[in-house]
Amino acid sequence: MKKIKYYTLLLSLFALGFTACDDNLDVEPEQSLSPEVATSTPANIQTILVGMYAEARDNDSYGGHIALASELLANDGELSWNGTYTQPAEFDEKAILADNSYVRDIWMNAYEIINQANIVLANLDVFDDEDARAQAEGEAKFLRGLAYFDLVRLFSKPYEMGANGGQLGVPIVLEPVLDASAITYPARNTIEEGYSLVINDLTDAYNLLPEDNGFYASKYSAQGLLARVYLQRGDYELARDAADDVIKNSGFELTSDFSAAFNNDENSDEDILAFQVTSQDASGNSFNEFWGGYDFGGRSGDPDLSILDPHFSIYDDPEDDRAEFFYETDRGVATMKWQSQFANIPFIRLAEMYLIRAEANERLDTEIGATPLEDINTLRLRANATPFEAVDLDEILMERRRELAFEGFALFDAKRLARDVGDISYDANNLVLPIPLREMDANDELEQNPGY
Repeated sequence: MKKIKYYTLLLSLFALGFTACDDNLDVEPEQSLSPEVATSTPANIQTILVGMYAEARDNDSYGGHIALASELLANDGELSWNGTYTQPAEFDEKAILADNSYVRDIWMNAYEIINQANIVLANLDVFDDEDARAQAEGEAKFLRGLAYFDLVRLFSKPYEMGANGGQLGVPIVLEPVLDASAITYPARNTIEEGYSLVINDLTDAYNLLPEDNGFYASKYSAQGLLARVYLQRGDYELARDAADDVIKNSGFELTSDFSAAFNNDENSDEDILAFQVTSQDASGNSFNEFWGGYDFGGRSGDPDLSILDPHFSIYDDPEDDRAEFFYETDRGVATMKWQSQFANIPFIRLAEMYLIRAEANERLDTEIGATPLEDINTLRLRANATPFEAVDLDEILMERRRELAFEGFALFDAKRLARDVGDISYDANNLVLPIPLREMDANDELEQNPGY
């Protein structure tokens, strides 16, 4: 039997509304578009791009599940999983099955985004307006680079510069699929090839996108994500310079107080990129579903993820607003970051850029843009914490934990910093997600990750 179930690229055909019609009919249903029509005009290409943002914002991806996997896989006694779902429990136990549906859907959704990006990039000739064409290309490359970045981070061993770039990453697919008969069955590319694609895509996006693009990705969204990518790789000079560019030139500002960065119906002053959620989104977002108390829209775990006493040891000042950004529920302590079911989801905040610049400057013994002390105190003063008189790398990394807690950075920071999770080594097999079972069953070219 033909393996048409393989590769989630096929699902994006349905997402675009491509359906076959009866051979006896010449009339195409109004709600259906053939591939030729769907890619025939700039307006239709723009519709595909809007759909890509919706895919990225989906709960399976940046609506919460990627962050959930990161925080639970890195959990070492600071969180309690109170929920009834078995898939997140497997993350918390570091005992993930290859048929875990959350893992499957993270993979599927990423490749849906990638295929739609490839469709856009293959049909840029429909644009007569060069600015519109550049913007479409930039947004497609931004979202494709984003999807591949997190696929590599989740499904591969942690990147170690000059050491393991030849190890298995994820399949790289650059050709669009508009017909199920054209689906291919690629093997996995290397980690280095994955990162090279990500950096190339995001660099192109930075050069193509406008400085202001509403709530869609702008050139500074691309530069902010590049700063994150370079930091993950250990390219500290490039990470520093990218973060410095965003801080100096983007026009974004830290919110006046820490709480104003979260639970907003519109983007805050420091949202370099936020995924949009409205009251018309029936499920809201899964950040709120899992992290919010029942009275604030969360599940009956109240909350499914509660914060335990060991976490509070990271706060050095009781007056720090971040140390008080919690509330009591019937079953535990919840973070206030995800109280609103229909708030936008901050994805790249300006605060992260200060942290990246401070860490990179400290590692390089430079003071590009500001001293590490100045950057860290900028965040501490915003949070009403006592400013430091001096900082070292350990203190900068602790400030990063205080500022970015529960936003999905935990696993990725543990891996890049070679920080073990309890008695589990940072590069252990069970801190890498399995290639989903459905993909392994359908594609003989895929090699499973060790331990699964």
